[in-house]
Amino acid sequence: MERNIIAVVDDLFFASKIRGTAEELGVTVSFARNIEVMFEAAHRDRPSLIICDLHSQRVDPIELARQLKGDKELRSIQLLGFFSHVQTELQQQAEAAGFDQVIPRSAFSKHLGEILSGRK
Repeated sequence: MERNIIAVVDDLFFASKIRGTAEELGVTVSFARNIEVMFEAAHRDRPSLIICDLHSQRVDPIELARQLKGDKELRSIQLLGFFSHVQTELQQQAEAAGFDQVIPRSAFSKHLGEILSGRK
């Protein structure tokens, strides 16, 4: 089964890094620019993972997590958030809102291949 991932990332550096790594691994990644598009894609494609930049300017990641984990059809989808390591309060808010995993940007970059392939 092909791995399907949705990324809610508006930082061009991270979007490019995700796209390039996904292509190398043969993983399908689609990018959602807002919550509505993300939910449409999640209902349609049933991804195995949703990645969210906790510093997104277009999407409220805390609200995204609350809505996703509140949706009985989608709550089992793994939700991973990444953040600047100095903002531990944001990490705590994301975990409380329902993110399955919250990791610093440096760890996200270092382990991106494993994350996308489902080995981490």
